[in-house]
Amino acid sequence: MYERDLQDLIRGLRSDAAKQNEARFIAQVVDEIRKEIAGGDMDLKGGAVCKLTYLEMLGYDMSWASFHVVEVMSSPHFHTKCGGYLAATQSFTQDTDVLMLTTNLLKKDMASGVPADVSAALNCLAHIVTPSLARDLSLDLIPMLNHTRPLIRKRAILILYKIILLDPDAFDLCFHRLRERLEDTHIGVISATVNVLCELARRDPERYLPLAPQLFGLLTTSSNNWMLIKIVKIFGSLTPLEPRLVKKLQTPITDLINTTAAISLLYECVRTCIIGNLFQGSSGHSLAKTCVNKLAVFLDDPDQNLKYIALLALVKIVPSHPHFVAEYQRFILSSIGDADISIRMRAMDLLSAMVDRDNLQTIVQHLLSQLSPQSDVMQPTASEVLRRATSGSSTSIFSSLSPAYRVDVCRRIIEMCSRDMYSNISDFEWYLSVLVDLTYVSGVDVDDDITSQILDVVVRVRAVRSFAVGLLAKILGDSQIIERAGKRGEGGTGILWVAAWVCGEHCSELDDPIGLIRCLLQQATPQVPSEVRAAYVLSSTKILGNWAASMATTWDQQVQSGIVETVTAIKAMTEPLASDSDIEVQERAVAFITLLEFMRADLCSPKQPAIRTTSELAEPQFPKSLRLIEPLFSTYELNAVAPEAQTRVRLPSGQILDLVIVPDNVAYQDHSQKATQKKKKKVLPSSGGIEAVLTRGSSIGVHQNPYYLGSDRKEPTDMDVESIPIIRLGGLPLPPERGSMLKDSVVVDRVGEMPEEVAGEPSSTVGTTEGDDDSPVASLAVQVVRSKKKSLRGKKGGVS
Repeated sequence: MYERDLQDLIRGLRSDAAKQNEARFIAQVVDEIRKEIAGGDMDLKGGAVCKLTYLEMLGYDMSWASFHVVEVMSSPHFHTKCGGYLAATQSFTQDTDVLMLTTNLLKKDMASGVPADVSAALNCLAHIVTPSLARDLSLDLIPMLNHTRPLIRKRAILILYKIILLDPDAFDLCFHRLRERLEDTHIGVISATVNVLCELARRDPERYLPLAPQLFGLLTTSSNNWMLIKIVKIFGSLTPLEPRLVKKLQTPITDLINTTAAISLLYECVRTCIIGNLFQGSSGHSLAKTCVNKLAVFLDDPDQNLKYIALLALVKIVPSHPHFVAEYQRFILSSIGDADISIRMRAMDLLSAMVDRDNLQTIVQHLLSQLSPQSDVMQPTASEVLRRATSGSSTSIFSSLSPAYRVDVCRRIIEMCSRDMYSNISDFEWYLSVLVDLTYVSGVDVDDDITSQILDVVVRVRAVRSFAVGLLAKILGDSQIIERAGKRGEGGTGILWVAAWVCGEHCSELDDPIGLIRCLLQQATPQVPSEVRAAYVLSSTKILGNWAASMATTWDQQVQSGIVETVTAIKAMTEPLASDSDIEVQERAVAFITLLEFMRADLCSPKQPAIRTTSELAEPQFPKSLRLIEPLFSTYELNAVAPEAQTRVRLPSGQILDLVIVPDNVAYQDHSQKATQKKKKKVLPSSGGIEAVLTRGSSIGVHQNPYYLGSDRKEPTDMDVESIPIIRLGGLPLPPERGSMLKDSVVVDRVGEMPEEVAGEPSSTVGTTEGDDDSPVASLAVQVVRSKKKSLRGKKGGVS
């Protein structure tokens, strides 16, 4: 009978006949292997296992031959045994049922006097070890750490890593031997020991603190870069647990950074300095300076990997030593222009971390220049792209920035400027200009972020309101922004809304109020979103009220006709909005038209000559309707609400906020009982009447609930759980977060508005205010604060 060996199998697979019908050829080979492997000839069985191993590498299953693999592993001939161990390594898994048969076999080979058999057994164990094998073989493996051959000691040490992971109790048995191997005479054994300790210390560093003295000796005496990297990593894990190591490690780490030419070792030293807090004290100060100087060299390196790791490390150094990193701001800004998106993102992380009052404007302007369209930047040619790729160099290419990157840049700018309640901003007019510039150059929809910032700045910084009104009034007539607002996903809606609101709320700062009213009403077309049209109408009402009140102070019969014409023209421009498709626009337009008609009628009605008198109660010379609208919006000033305002509101007497209104129903029956009850259309009596009492108690609690919605339907039975109404309360926004309060040269309302503080009995739920419960002042304070709180949740800065 012809026997096909492994070489014949490979040749057959590569032949043309096999390629045409590979499945048939493989099936034929497997049939031959099944016959060979079932025989008693161990050499023939070993050859069959080798062929199965090769087929397994091609993706064919050989789990059916697991027992035969164990048979081959037990062969006394090394070449056959080696093939069995290879097959086990290749095909055995944690679920292989014959693994229990390998325990004694591995013990026998590990105790063999033939080094080749021991090495093969250790290599196989490293791949197939399970928790049970680790527990059974750990005592046999530990004595091998003192084997006479360095190769065996090294293999035994390396496999201890998996043994300890699967059987943690083995650590106590082998710890003393591992410590001895750190002083082994063979450098390979020491390196293997350090490698295992590095991986184990990363998981549980506290157990390896006693090894610090020996590891420190290796750090100062070894010249093996690979082993030094591992030792430095170990100290990076140990130093946070032992602060005394900081002072001890500063000198040798500094020497390594200054002398090593290996970039990998240099980076690991810098990383250990960061995570191990080695930048403490005077020595740490100079060590930080050295690390930054070394990393700065990588920023100008053509290797993108070095540039990336330098940016990554500098981000972690900035919080403790920002002045060192700031010296290389020019190189960091140039990294923003890199073609690699990962480098640009890390550079933005670094810029965001190092920003302060001195460099904020420079960094923001550089980021804005990225977003602005650059028509003069030419696309690189194919040969130029190929040359850059082969040389590893990169240049700035921003002709097509991704929308996600643009959004990230815009939000980074806003976050840097608004950090710690605008502590980095010294010029709020500049910041408002940046926000408006973002509207034009962002290219993406970041309206919500820009709108909230403009509102917050205008409400908190009084000195900037005049500039904000003049700046935003120009936007209301910008056709580019209006065109973008009409397209979904391109932004523009928010900036138009906030511009209208700011100009209406602070209309006393306007230079041409009537002109702006005409602009608003002309732009309130169906192409503009409905919420913007509603804001236009409301702002027009506020502006007209302020303008009419100002005309009352300089009233003259000669200006009466001009006022009547203005009111009539504005009324005519508002009338089309009274039939708008949006109900809110209709409501505001109708209210505005009604006020205008009242003003016009009052202005046109004949007046009796006023009697001049010095009395304060005398009739005013101007029509009263000129003062009609302004008090509707200027009685109270809208201020930012402090985050702690709600805790200062006095709790009404008799109200317990911790009381459970609707208790949890603990009397649920199982699904089968409910199905039976529903089918029979009747309620089964509960044992002892306990469930009925609980259900009636729940019903009483529901009807006492002030938020319970009543119903005209027939009163349900006690156990009719299906009839309980479900009220879904959703869409309630959380209060915005506030940054910490810092001093600033500009007057910024960082605290916000608070209700009047009064003494009283403290509540377990919320703070109280002093005063009589029935006092109208106290009641008014509660009402106003709750209104402000609601406004704060609707819009940042207390604006609704």
